[in-house]
Amino acid sequence: MKKLLMVGAIALMGTFAQAQEGHFKLGAHVGLPVGDAGDAFSFNAGVDAAYVWTLNDKFDVGLTTGYSNYFGKTYSFNTGFGVVQIDGPNLGIVPVAATGQYNFDGGFNIGADLGYAFYVSDGADGGGFYYQPKIGYTFGEKSSAYLGYKGVSDNGSTLSSINLGYAYKF
Repeated sequence: MKKLLMVGAIALMGTFAQAQEGHFKLGAHVGLPVGDAGDAFSFNAGVDAAYVWTLNDKFDVGLTTGYSNYFGKTYSFNTGFGVVQIDGPNLGIVPVAATGQYNFDGGFNIGADLGYAFYVSDGADGGGFYYQPKIGYTFGEKSSAYLGYKGVSDNGSTLSSINLGYAYKF
């Protein structure tokens, strides 16, 4: 496994060295938690930042991070003496990942982020394997929108959501 990681790291360094141009991308996203996450959280929102290198007119690779907050649901209980509301806890994640995007003619693109997401909320520790496949559309040369599935897998459970995002290239 260590040899495979070493070969991958060397290949990425060689790829970055051949890259023609690099740029920052900043963006935001909103999403709906799905699966088990849909039981505990009502929606998520966050910000994204990436630095990508353009390898050719079709393919970009880089590094990405950001912050995504999953907002806990509010639960109502009728006690017989009145209604009691309890707010579920929020959960924040900070991903650190590699990103790649293939650009088709006509503005459409597909991409993916792969890495690790850290839990950063009170009482939460650790993190898990982070992945986000996405499909998008580029408007002009600087703006793009995407639809993606974000997941964090940790010890057999998955925190997941379907997201709509926007990014601006600098």
